[in-house]
Amino acid sequence: MTDVRPIPLTLLDGSATTLGEVAGDGPVLVVNVASRCGLTPQYAALEELARTYGPRGLTVLGAPCNQFLGQEPGSNEEIAEFCSMTYGVTFPLTDKVEVNGEGRHPLFAQLTAAADAEGHTGDVRWNFEKWLVSRDGEVVARFAPITKPDAAEVVAAVEASLEA
Repeated sequence: MTDVRPIPLTLLDGSATTLGEVAGDGPVLVVNVASRCGLTPQYAALEELARTYGPRGLTVLGAPCNQFLGQEPGSNEEIAEFCSMTYGVTFPLTDKVEVNGEGRHPLFAQLTAAADAEGHTGDVRWNFEKWLVSRDGEVVARFAPITKPDAAEVVAAVEASLEA
């Protein structure tokens, strides 16, 4: 698998970076997010993961996407305000990206090659799909949108990636 850490990103504030710069030396949990989705309350558990495991090196990275029933219609400023005010989000967010189709962001072109526990690869199925990227840039786990960020399998994968 390709090292995804050098892939360029633009953060919600407009600054240019890479996945590796955002993650530093640690693993990163990448999640496609949306503000008006039934799964939006997962932001709270994502923030808890960031607070719990951030000191040990984990970075949570949200990637807002409006491709699923228009559930992320806001501007970057509106997304930032919603996440901060509603869920106290402190982890970084990219600018809005496409995760499927011709305009798919290069990061998601790589992430979607990984299989989840059920063997699903390819297109992102819905908001809040999750990928765990190791310190060396390899996608080591993919989790379905309905899998909560604090589910045992997510926490176990995060802890294993921090010990690797």
